[in-house]
Order: sequence, then C-alpha cells, then structure tokens
Amino acid sequence: MKVLVTGANGQLGQCIKKQASNFSELELHYFSSVNLNITDAEKVTEAFKEGNYDWCINCAAYTNVEKAESEEKKSFSVNAEGAKNIAKACAEFGVKLIHISTDYVFDGEKDSAYVEEDQVNPINVYGASKLKGEEYIQQNLAEYFILRTSWLYSEFGHNFFNTMLRKANEENCVLKITTEQKGTPTNANDLAFASLQIISEQKNAYGVYHFSNEGEATWYDFAKAIFTNADKLGDVELMASNEYKTIAKRPNNSVLSKEKMKNKLQLDIPSWEESLANLQNNL
Repeated sequence: MKVLVTGANGQLGQCIKKQASNFSELELHYFSSVNLNITDAEKVTEAFKEGNYDWCINCAAYTNVEKAESEEKKSFSVNAEGAKNIAKACAEFGVKLIHISTDYVFDGEKDSAYVEEDQVNPINVYGASKLKGEEYIQQNLAEYFILRTSWLYSEFGHNFFNTMLRKANEENCVLKITTEQKGTPTNANDLAFASLQIISEQKNAYGVYHFSNEGEATWYDFAKAIFTNADKLGDVELMASNEYKTIAKRPNNSVLSKEKMKNKLQLDIPSWEESLANLQNNL
C-alpha cells in the first residue's frame, strides 16, 4: 500500500519515519512543506494525481498556539484550507485519510474525559482553525479517520519534553510549572504507530476518534516525571504554580476518552507514565 505523508519534517512526521520499520508492507512517501505546501490546492492535486496513493496521513499543521492568536490567517490557511485541499484530493483520487486534530477543539469546562460526541467549543485561534479543518474533511470525504490528540512530545523538534531535558542540564535551574491544566502527555511515537497500524490492518470504521496515552496529568506532573526518569529531580528546583499567563487561552481540562478507539479499532494504548519512561530509557 502506498501512503503519502504530509508534514514529514515535523515532530509526528519524524516519528512516522521512525516507526515505519515496523510496517514493511507499507510504501511511505514523505513530503515536507518545502515540496508539498498543502495550502496550494493545485500542488496538492498534482501530488495525488502523480502518486496513485492508497492512504494519506496529514501531519502538516500550524501548531504554534501562542502565535496563532496574532497569525489567525496563517493558522486557518494551513489547518483549515490545507485540510480541505487534502480532503478534496483524497475524494477525487480514492485515497483514505488519517488526519491529526487536537484536544483544543474543546473548551475544557467538562469535569470528566471528553468523548468524541461532546460539544466542541474552541477557546483559541489554533483550536478554531483545527476544528474548521475537521469540518472541511467531513464535508468533502467519506473515508477518513480524524484523530484528536493532546500534549504531543517526542525526541524530535521543539516540545515541552525536550525543553525540560534541556533545562535539567542548566545550572541553578528554577522552574515554575503550572498545575492549572489537566490533560494527557502523548508520545508522538505511539500516535505514529497507531496511525500506521490503522492502515496496515485496513481499518474501515471511519470517523472521529480520540488518541492520547492513558491517564491524566498536569504540566507539573509531566515535568516531575521527566526529571525523575532522567535522575535530575535533585538538580532542579521545581515548583508547582497555579499561575500560567499566556496569550492564548487553554482548556483547563482536555483529557480525552479513548474508549471508542479501543472498542472500535482494537488498538492498545499505553499509559503516559509507561510511554514516557520507555522513551527516556531508550534515548
């Protein structure tokens, strides 16, 4: 099976490249934003026409939550219009789609974990742009998996995990980490593996799904676990804080229920603590 992967140089794209060795039956073709700008509808159509693909994994996204507040047009161009271009090309050439979305489509007011059918209500530009992308896909394509995920990290790129590891090696490091938000750190390698597994096993229960690691945490919990695994907790002055000043509003609760994913697609999902420890043990 031939698979087109957009956003191949991003964090998730690099994780897909890493996990691809587990799926030798898949022929993966990687496109970065340099050789496939998904906001250019003609270029997208051209790439799909030439490739004769069976599946597409759309990892291309504008993900800077803070800058999106001042770059709304750019955020919507990639996350909404780009997703629409991909969906239309998939429909035209008979390609099945896996599209990555976000927990930020919710407002965070719910006390328990969000299920796929819960009311969406994004409270920042990034979340609104990703939700619009979801809607465009649903309007233009029947055979799709929209995978909402949360708090992605990995050994690749700029993310909270790599920032904390860097901070751990600084002298006299003092960190105030928020306890204000609750969610689930998600190892992007697990999301990459699950995406490739859906394709490999030819899953066809199309629709919207939630995928994050199991369990829940605050950003403080996440930071503490990173330092503990790295045996650096004693080297860092780590303080919990309920103050977290940002330009973009964040949902206070963005824990996602994975019951639909586990029941309908029969995918195993490790806990966030287990997956984090596994990654750090193998760095």
